[in-house]
Amino acid sequence: MKLYDGGRAPNPRRVSVFLAEKGIEVERVPVDMGQLGHKSAEVTGLNPLQRLPVLVLDDGTAIAESVAICRYFEELHPEPALMGTDARDKAIVEMWNRRMELNFLAAVANAFRHTHPAMKEWEVPQLAEWGEINRPRAVTFLELLDRELANREFIAGDRFTIADITGMIGFDFMKPARIERPEHLSHVMRWYQAVSSRPSAKA
Repeated sequence: MKLYDGGRAPNPRRVSVFLAEKGIEVERVPVDMGQLGHKSAEVTGLNPLQRLPVLVLDDGTAIAESVAICRYFEELHPEPALMGTDARDKAIVEMWNRRMELNFLAAVANAFRHTHPAMKEWEVPQLAEWGEINRPRAVTFLELLDRELANREFIAGDRFTIADITGMIGFDFMKPARIERPEHLSHVMRWYQAVSSRPSAKA
């Protein structure tokens, strides 16, 4: 199998961190997103949405969407469990990962994509007002998360999961999105220090 990889972009990095936590090595096909490599005919043939990453199996099946790729590897390599253990735990992890995606990572991404000059050719139309609206939305969600993290170590419970990967990468992406780090949120900052210190965070 081959993983068409977009490097340090948030979604490719989510898969890279997930694989690092699992200790899984996959052949990579690097794609230069800065040169719009994700819009090439080859990538478009694998994913008509022209987004990365894309996992191509040995039988030619192409799997796009970061969480779908992670689910594939979770099923093949269930330990360590990053997407839950039993029905209840899996539902809780899914709930929190969706919350981190829709309420936090998406807000940070919108702030970046709609205000950063480098994204002008990517995000058409680029709406600066929408980008500005999303900056406080990201921080408001972190305020909610701070209250949750007062009672547990990780986002979905007492164990590191895919929800923490999504959250960490969203937090890292705040810098290029020009969203100030919420140093006043002590529980969020404690959590971020813990997850960003894991070896997988360097993936």
